[in-house]
Amino acid sequence: MMTFTNRSGRKIAQGLAIGLAAALACLGIWSAGWFETGEAETWDWRARVLARPGAATADIVLVLLDQNSLDWAARENGITWPWPREIYAAVVDFCRRAGARSLAFDVLFTEASSYGVEDDRRFGAAVEAYGKVVLPVFLGASTGDRRRWPDSVPDPQFAVSGLDAWMAQTARGAAGYLRAVFPVPELARPAAVLCNVHMIPDADGIYRRVPLLGRFDGRLLPALGLGPYFAGDPAAAVRIEKGRLSVGSFSAPIDEAGRALLRFRGPSGTHQHFSAAAVLQSYLRLQNGQSPLVRPEELKGKYVLFGFSAPGLFDLRPCPVAGIYPGVEIHATLLDNMLSGDLPATFPRGAAAALAIFFALAAAVAASIFSSAAGGALVGAAAVGIPVALSLWAYRLGYWMPLVLSAAAAALSVLAAMAINYATEGRQKRFIKSAFSQYLSPAVIEELIRSPDRLKLGGERRTLSIFFSDLEGFTSISEGLDPEALTALLNDYLSAMTEIIQGEGGTVDKYEGDAIIAFWNAPLDVPDHAERVVRTALRCQDALADLRPVFFERIGKRMFMRIGVNTGPAVVGNLGSRTRFDYTMLGDAVNLAARLEGVNKQFGTYTIISAATCSRMGSGFAARELARVAVFGKKEPVTVYEPMWPSVYEERRPVLSVFSEALSLFYAGRFPDAAALFSDIENEDSPRPLPVRVPGVRRGAAGSLGGRLGDDEQIKAPYHPCAKRMDYDFICTRRGG
Repeated sequence: MMTFTNRSGRKIAQGLAIGLAAALACLGIWSAGWFETGEAETWDWRARVLARPGAATADIVLVLLDQNSLDWAARENGITWPWPREIYAAVVDFCRRAGARSLAFDVLFTEASSYGVEDDRRFGAAVEAYGKVVLPVFLGASTGDRRRWPDSVPDPQFAVSGLDAWMAQTARGAAGYLRAVFPVPELARPAAVLCNVHMIPDADGIYRRVPLLGRFDGRLLPALGLGPYFAGDPAAAVRIEKGRLSVGSFSAPIDEAGRALLRFRGPSGTHQHFSAAAVLQSYLRLQNGQSPLVRPEELKGKYVLFGFSAPGLFDLRPCPVAGIYPGVEIHATLLDNMLSGDLPATFPRGAAAALAIFFALAAAVAASIFSSAAGGALVGAAAVGIPVALSLWAYRLGYWMPLVLSAAAAALSVLAAMAINYATEGRQKRFIKSAFSQYLSPAVIEELIRSPDRLKLGGERRTLSIFFSDLEGFTSISEGLDPEALTALLNDYLSAMTEIIQGEGGTVDKYEGDAIIAFWNAPLDVPDHAERVVRTALRCQDALADLRPVFFERIGKRMFMRIGVNTGPAVVGNLGSRTRFDYTMLGDAVNLAARLEGVNKQFGTYTIISAATCSRMGSGFAARELARVAVFGKKEPVTVYEPMWPSVYEERRPVLSVFSEALSLFYAGRFPDAAALFSDIENEDSPRPLPVRVPGVRRGAAGSLGGRLGDDEQIKAPYHPCAKRMDYDFICTRRGG
């Protein structure tokens, strides 16, 4: 018990030290601002995942001048852009008669109408008659034609109590602007409220915040998103204090610059919206006593915002929930948040730092105690998952909790703890894993770790089942792909094949480009290794058949794989130098497997196994004999077979029976009779008889193929019917030849 207690105490102390160091490192990075980009992206993810309508979402209606509206005006009325102001006057009259609470325009009417001053006056008269119209002013530091408030525009009736004290408390205060662009006097004078329409995105170009107040020439202007509320309730009291702006019965958290962080309700179109064309047609229909497209009661008591969504009008902006978002919807989101009372606040920096330290310490202690791979993975998942879940919960509560800081501190703690565990514990386990992780499945490695005495280092002689595969025509495939596409293709192909090999208990020797070399029955005993290697070969061919259409779409070529399999004695073990070695194999049986992979080219097949493998593969598979081949360096010919699933064999039995009969005739030296039978099935079976020139072969007794001639002696003879050409390493012979 004492030993356990002392060990646990050391683990906890080690974890606390690691966690504190990781936390301090991440706090330093955070203070330098290096987490800001990643943090902003995680906030956008939270905004998209948790975007929901609020309590006041249904109180806001948008009228959008979209592309359909532009097309309608040009097609039906011959009106091109820019529209005459009289059209906007019709929108104002429709909203007034519908009983809308107020109407805000996100349109800068800064120049006189091209249709004449009377056009502006008609629009201004409609604005004055309604009395609840909000118009924008563009405030900027360097853009604008005015440095002073124009005499023709009345001072805003907009007072903010506590402003002086707030500005004295903050380093920055409400945003002050040196220049401004105002609406034409015919519109600015009768407007109920003039509002600042200028918004500044965050450093990454995304609009997440809106300044609630703007100062110009000593006057205060509210944000356009607040304007509809003031137009509907001019007597609403406004108060500002450190960290909060109150408007009537609503309040919003703000930063030192007076900006509010927005809570987006969803993608574009979340708020009820109508096209400008539909509103104008409804206005005309009502005048003619017809049924409108937009019923006036749909606007009654609603805050209406008019803005652009047509791409050519350049008021589309990126925001957390969409890469393209109409600017008027950003202002509508501010109004929605204010009326719903759920504008989010930024998490206090001190609390964020404390939370990061806590996560780092907890993660490091847990990773130090649970030092196994499974334990480390579980701790790592929790170390990242818990901050993510907590940040989502904080979002629901109305806070931007720094996620990247907490997750990075926890993740760094886990990684550091696992690295120290790796460096100080489990030397034997680490050696086994490092030596065999590239070759064996995780299940086999764990078995070796449990019983390391089953592993014999160095070389040993064992009977292996050996697997060689290669892609047909891969050189031409690779020449048509760029390096990135080629790498991605190979990774997908090799991953699929390796998963099958390791799933069948095989050991991957190496990859050589597109080629895979693997073996069974080492380092652990696999009694049914021949059965497993045949099943692996057939499964790999089936898997490639399933992937072939997918790969064809990517590269425009069909991929086929040749496989050669042999079973026999070989030397296997960790071979190489003392500092660098591979777990590999060598021997004559290995060479034969490699050559059988190439023999597929001669026979038009894709999987060939040797007689040694065929005799041990059991009754779960079918196979047809293909030929007896004389392999370079071997005196005795080798009988080779094509394996297949029993169902495939039964399906092809009629053709395979003819092939077997023809092969028997060929072995008997009755070449014309064999060729005739092969010709009968050549359209159904890829092996077929072809006359070829056979280098260095002369006729023996009874017409057999055998012996060697000089380099200048060649004859024409019926080649083995499965072969398409002669390879220098192989000579097909009749039985006993």
